[in-house]
Amino acid sequence: MLHLLSLHYTAPERAAEPFIRGHIAYLERHHRDGTFLVSGQTVPTSIGGVIIAHGVDRPTIEHITAQDPFVLKNVAKYTITTITPGRVHPALSSVLTPNS
Repeated sequence: MLHLLSLHYTAPERAAEPFIRGHIAYLERHHRDGTFLVSGQTVPTSIGGVIIAHGVDRPTIEHITAQDPFVLKNVAKYTITTITPGRVHPALSSVLTPNS
């Protein structure tokens, strides 16, 4: 499965500043383990960020997003959209296999 994770600030962007270091460590951990494929800030940054995740089921990604320091500190929340890939660019097919 593929998951589009949209992170939206629930407080002013400045309220998240004290938790950036923990949020970056959270992102790096899940990039290292292969769950997060892409992550980045929105433009404008005041909206939040987006992550593309794969290789885990919906309950697991819900658990993972609940552990983000931004969520734990109540400055942001996630909207999760789970996708079953139908068509995949050849450059991504080795990562996004039907069993992902």
